Amino acid sequence: MNPSDSFDRYADDYESALSRGLSVSGEDRDYFARGRVVWLSRRLRELGCPVSSVLDFGCGTGDTAPHLLGELGADHVTGVDTSRPCLETAVSKFGSERVHFVPADEFRPSGDHDLVFCNGVFHHIPPPARAEQVRWIWECLRPGGLFAFWENNPWNPGTRLVMWRIPFDRGAVKVSPPEARRLLSDGGFQVLLTDFQFVFPRALRSLRGLESGLARLPLGAQYMVLARKPG
Repeated sequence: MNPSDSFDRYADDYESALSRGLSVSGEDRDYFARGRVVWLSRRLRELGCPVSSVLDFGCGTGDTAPHLLGELGADHVTGVDTSRPCLETAVSKFGSERVHFVPADEFRPSGDHDLVFCNGVFHHIPPPARAEQVRWIWECLRPGGLFAFWENNPWNPGTRLVMWRIPFDRGAVKVSPPEARRLLSDGGFQVLLTDFQFVFPRALRSLRGLESGLARLPLGAQYMVLARKPG
C-alpha cells in the first residue's frame, strides 16, 4: 500500500466526512460496512468457502472488523493501513485478542490468510502502483485464498455525487469493474464473480428485496469482484 498523508490530514474528521458524503443515501456508514460483509458472507456460503483468518487491507478506522467477526464468522482479523492516526482510532475502538491493527509498512505477508477484504482503497492508489499492491495481497493469501475487492461503481451517478462530497475522495482515480477484473487477472487471480450492491437509497428501501436479483447488473453504488489465488 503506498504511503500517503491524505488520511492523516483527515484522521480527526474521517468518520464525519464519510457520514456527510453518505447522507445523500439516507443511510450511515455502518449500513454499508455491514451490508458489504453480509453479501460477501452469502457468496462464501454458496461457494462452500468458510474463512478463519482475514486481512482487512486499508482498514481505516477499523469499522469493518466487528462485521468480519460477526457476519463472516472469522476467528481473527488483522487490519493494515498507511495512516497511523486512523489506526490509533481503530485500536481504541475495536482492538482485542481477535482483532489487531498494524501499520502497512510494518506488516510482512506470510501467505497464510484465508481472505483479504478490501473496500474503497484502490481508487486512492495511483494506477501505476496498483499492480504492485495486488502482488502484495497475493503474497498475504494462502493457496486457494480469496480476495474480496470492493470498489465504488463509477457508472452510478449517486456514487459520483457521494465521492464529490467527500474531500479525500474528490480527486480519486476511479476503478471500473472491467479494470478491476483485468487488474486481478493480470496479478494471477482467478476471477470468480462480480456483484453490484446498494441499488436503492433509503427513500426506496421497500424495493431492497429486489437487490439480490439485480446483483449481476451494473446498477449498484458499489461492486465486489471476488477472486481466488490458485491452490
